[in-house]
Amino acid sequence: MDFTPLLISMRTASVSIFFTFFLGVFAAKLVAGMERERLKIILDGILTLPLVLPPTVAGFFLLYLFGVKRPLGLFFLQFFGVKIAFSWSATVLAASVISFPLMYRSARGAFEQVDQTLVQAARTLGMSEGKIFWRIVMPLALPGVASGGILAFARGLGEFGATAMIAGNVAGKTRTLPLAIYSAVAAGDMEGAYDYVIVILLVSFLVVAGMNWFTAKERKYTRREGRR
Repeated sequence: MDFTPLLISMRTASVSIFFTFFLGVFAAKLVAGMERERLKIILDGILTLPLVLPPTVAGFFLLYLFGVKRPLGLFFLQFFGVKIAFSWSATVLAASVISFPLMYRSARGAFEQVDQTLVQAARTLGMSEGKIFWRIVMPLALPGVASGGILAFARGLGEFGATAMIAGNVAGKTRTLPLAIYSAVAAGDMEGAYDYVIVILLVSFLVVAGMNWFTAKERKYTRREGRR
């Protein structure tokens, strides 16, 4: 079994979750704190769009923007000497875009469930908005935020459609686990495909177990707060 696709997938998911986590938390905080409902709905729709679009369509838009002769792709190539399309960076870009809505929606849901009376009490005590977020909101919302991070990591690990569109299927460079499974089946190597599928199943099981653990922790906290 060639472990290169596994290493590429783990590296891609690990880097992409770094960007997805902080961008998702920032976007969730921004949208959750909006008072204009119409603007909130529009922005939420835009941020959630990659979740409902077919991954190949999202990959098409990424290729349109980051292709070598396209606006953003040409910008990165001319000013930074970095080629995005059909490189390892493209796998990170695809994984980040596709997994972002999961992180964003999980974080937003967690923030909106925080008891606002605690936030108002902190404000009356003179705490800044930054301190309120990091010392009150974030700790209370942490189980939901962490669950979103785990789910986004797993989604990035299993990304196929957008990755194939913008990164291609280059062995040893952009061939992630899902692409390796596809390539093995296309080549008639069912035994190799089975090995990769087992790895994906094991990782998915660990993700589900992690999700259940954080969900149970969140429910325990909710029940404890309800008794007070």
